[in-house]
Amino acid sequence: MSNNYVVATIKEWQIEQFNSTCTALDGNWSLITEQAQLTLKNLRAIQPKYIFFPHWSWIVPQEILNEFTCVCFHMTDVPYGRGGSPLQNLIVRGHQATKLSALKMTTELDAGPVYLKAPLSLKGNAQEIYELSAVLTFEMISTISKFEPEAVVQTGDITHFQRRTPEQSEIKGNEETSTLYDLIRMLDAKSYPKAFLHYGDYTLTFDNAVLSDNNALSDHLLTAQVTFTKRS
Repeated sequence: MSNNYVVATIKEWQIEQFNSTCTALDGNWSLITEQAQLTLKNLRAIQPKYIFFPHWSWIVPQEILNEFTCVCFHMTDVPYGRGGSPLQNLIVRGHQATKLSALKMTTELDAGPVYLKAPLSLKGNAQEIYELSAVLTFEMISTISKFEPEAVVQTGDITHFQRRTPEQSEIKGNEETSTLYDLIRMLDAKSYPKAFLHYGDYTLTFDNAVLSDNNALSDHLLTAQVTFTKRS
């Protein structure tokens, strides 16, 4: 049986975990970071036992799903929260923690049977949460490659999340302080569009939000870094 494995990801924090983790694992590990590399021809040459997809942005062709065991990682306690923008959808719903689920991929999005779940905190900004999830992801990858657990069919009520649009990141100006803090932090990650508002000829984007008690007022004190960009 093949002792080869593939990890397909595009995010630098996942790539860093691959480089620091997979070199110590048994077997031969290959990294794919571009959509054009994920072809049936390339995969047949490798013959991987598993293909792991931590943070992959494209639909995996059905011919690949049919021929190989593909595993993705979803930041909800499935079947709750199937669908897009899981981190942001969890935070706007008030969740303080979630579970990272390792799923066998099927043609139905986030509906496949579950190999493993692990608790994941939703404290901090999006970048911090993604980096923490990357550590958990590669712990799961190590476990799956070593022990080959059986995937278990999902049970329970199904809840779907809709992928958020850029327009939903706009600050309206009437948010509660805690809501505004959550909006800024849940979008504060590398390569992600920030929370923003338009002010005259400028677009203001926000990151590095900090929420603290304000003893002089009944509300919290929110501070953030603001970047002004002239609109064309």
